[in-house]
Amino acid sequence: MDTVVQNVPICGAGLGYRRELMEALDAGVPDVIRFFEIAPENWIDMGGALGRRFRAFAEQHRFVCHGLSLSLGGPSPLDEMLLRKIKDFLDQFKIPLYTEHLSYCADDGHLYDLLPIPMTGEAVKYVAARIRHTQEILERRIAIENASFYVNAPMAEMDEPTFVRAVLEEADCNLHLDVNNVYVNSVNHGFDPRTYIAAMPADRVVYMHTAGHYYEAEDFIIDTHGADVIDPVWELLDFTYQTLGVRPTLLERDFNIPPLAELVKEIERIDVLQRKYEQTPYVRHVHG
Repeated sequence: MDTVVQNVPICGAGLGYRRELMEALDAGVPDVIRFFEIAPENWIDMGGALGRRFRAFAEQHRFVCHGLSLSLGGPSPLDEMLLRKIKDFLDQFKIPLYTEHLSYCADDGHLYDLLPIPMTGEAVKYVAARIRHTQEILERRIAIENASFYVNAPMAEMDEPTFVRAVLEEADCNLHLDVNNVYVNSVNHGFDPRTYIAAMPADRVVYMHTAGHYYEAEDFIIDTHGADVIDPVWELLDFTYQTLGVRPTLLERDFNIPPLAELVKEIERIDVLQRKYEQTPYVRHVHG
């Protein structure tokens, strides 16, 4: 599989392309923002003035696509019509990377949440086959994202890092490493997040997320993407760059979106960390 569509790489720090930010971004994109991320489901069939506005912006800036609804671990057949639309969208806008959650979100209809997959050998083979089929339709390698979850799926035969590595190998796909999700799960399920990060295969990590969350209780975090990144997550991102190398990294902010100038302060912090470790082995750009 080949992710190459253009010769300009995705690198540096990025931001989600949100409608609330369009006016500010149309007025001028700060230099520190090197790329944007969108959910293709939200834009594929967008027409009218909003669609034209997006297309004009996409012609000038680099994008990554992060899917929301493929349900790689779900029991229902893959939505091949959606995948073909995504392929056309990626090709049309020369988007080099498509990622999806390692979870499931549909069973005879969308469940509007990302649910954990049983961490079993059978599940590894099942999910990997669906990822391979996805890659065949898209004609490119994808990256799967480690998801946050709040209850452990039953019948687990392995821990989460082992399960993730097994899926990556069986599917021959890449990893979209969400550092905040590792932190959230480490608090909710009681493990060392640095041990998890160190267990990830550096040669498969192509993309990263960081984000804020909400403390429901001292030992229970909700992954909201609706607050500033906290110091322990910044420290974990620092450790991740030191351990695995620098990757293109997105600041996720989906709710309680502040003015662009405030978000830029956090993106600049990502940029500072990336420059600190830019000579670390395995530094990788996503080429398109």
